[in-house]
Formats: sequence, structure tokens, C-alpha cells
Amino acid sequence: MIVSMTGFGRSKKELDSFKVIVEMKSVNHRFCEISVRMPRQFLLFEEKIKKTVQKYIQRGRVDIFITVEGEGYIKRYLQVDWDLISQYVESFQKAKELYNLDGQFTLEQFIRLPEVFSITEMDDGIEELEQVILDATKEAALELQEMRQIEGVALKADISERLKMIDDCIKYLKPFSANVVEKYKERLEKKIQDFLGNAFEVDEARILTEVAIFADKADINEELTRLESHVNQFEKIINIGGSVGRKLDFLVQEMNREMNTIGSKANDVQISQKVVEMKSELEKIKEQVQNIE
Repeated sequence: MIVSMTGFGRSKKELDSFKVIVEMKSVNHRFCEISVRMPRQFLLFEEKIKKTVQKYIQRGRVDIFITVEGEGYIKRYLQVDWDLISQYVESFQKAKELYNLDGQFTLEQFIRLPEVFSITEMDDGIEELEQVILDATKEAALELQEMRQIEGVALKADISERLKMIDDCIKYLKPFSANVVEKYKERLEKKIQDFLGNAFEVDEARILTEVAIFADKADINEELTRLESHVNQFEKIINIGGSVGRKLDFLVQEMNREMNTIGSKANDVQISQKVVEMKSELEKIKEQVQNIE
């Protein structure tokens, strides 16, 4: 089946000491681009998160938002540099002796000493947290994939309906195009007759030459055949499915080229009307293809 590039997925995992929420949304993009937003201390998981998502998403821009609530995975420890304190005390004592200073060294002064006290954070159970984040990422990616597949079914139905309309126009134009030359011959003879009246005889050979030149310029059978082939190929691709967005985009360009050629060769109002109908449907198909993986 074909898959849309638009979707949303969410997963929540709760443990005793923390809760992980993973949300992701995807939109159309030429390539597979994944952006992860999460607390800075978990950036070491970023590559594994991206690889997990890439198992389910081949194309599109995916924005991932990860929230971790709770402090159970972080322990804070107070560290004291006793050697540095000893140096401070010795230096103060020496300063008192050298400069005959008064006063006592208090606890408040100890606390204010630079770089004597420091607080460090240690990750406690970081491996467990990593697994929870990756599990939540997988669940959210599966939900995103499911939504993209459902959207893809709707896209396929809409595109198939519009391809049918284009195919109907092609079938209408195939026999109709043969009559264009005959109608041109009739119009040419009538114009010459109206202009010359009965004064001169019409040169049938000259008329046939003009008609042959016109027929060569106005022949659209080759374009119709190629356009019909593109429509059939388009149908096969969307039925096979997979990551086919780029192929379909190329086919849309080729179909548009053939329609433009038919329109430029058209010397008939009905042909021009059908070309306008086909281009209108193709433009809508193009919009849908932009969102196919």
C-alpha cells in the first residue's frame, strides 16, 4: 500500500520514579529528516532514537518531542575539597601573623570559599531509562506509521478516481482525434469556396497537401498513447505501494508534458476542453503525490 507522509504518534511509559512521554509528528519532505527535542542530559540517546524511527519511516520530516518527568534517575552528591580548605586556613593564619590581623575564621566564611564545595549529579539507573525511552519511541513510531498507512489508503482512493477521469478523457479523444483532420479539410474547402465562389475550380491536390501538413502537425495519437501508458503505470505503482513518492512525482511531470503537447496541437474546441479537464485532475493528483512517502 502507499503511505502518506503526514501523521502523529504518542506513547507514555510510567515507572515508580519517573515518567517518559514520546510524541512525534511527520509532514512531507523530499528525504527522511528526523529532529529530536529532549532534555540535554539525554542527548546520548539521540542516534539510537533516530535509528529506531528509521525502521518504520523511509521518507518525510519527523519531529520527536521527548519529556522525562521525575528525579528518580538522578542522585546529587556534595563534594568537599578538604585539601583546599586546609590551604585556605593555613594562608589565613599566616596572613594574621604577617600583618598582625584580628578575627576568627567562621563557618559562614567556609561556605563562601570558592570551589571548596560542589554538587555533582550522577545518573542512577540510566540504562533502565534508556530502554524505557527507546520502547516508548518504538510505540509512538508504530502509531505514527499506522496513521500514515490509513491516510495512504484515502490518498490511493482519491488518486485512482482522478486517474479514471483522465483515462476516460483519453478514450474519448482517441477516436475523436481522427475526425479533426476531416473537419479541417471540410472547413478549408468551404473557406476557399466562399472566397472564390464559382469563378475558379478548387485545386484538390493543393487542398490535400495542406490537409496532410495539418494532419502531421495536429496528430495527437502518439501523445495519447504515451499518456495512456503513464496512467496504467501510475495505477500499477500505487497498487504495489511502498516508498514510491519520487516515482509518482516523475510520472506526474511526464503526464503534464504530454497534456501540454496535446493542448498545443489541438485545433478543436472539444479537444481543448478535454485537455483542460485532464490538467485539472492532474493538478489535484500532483498535490496528493507531494504527500506520498
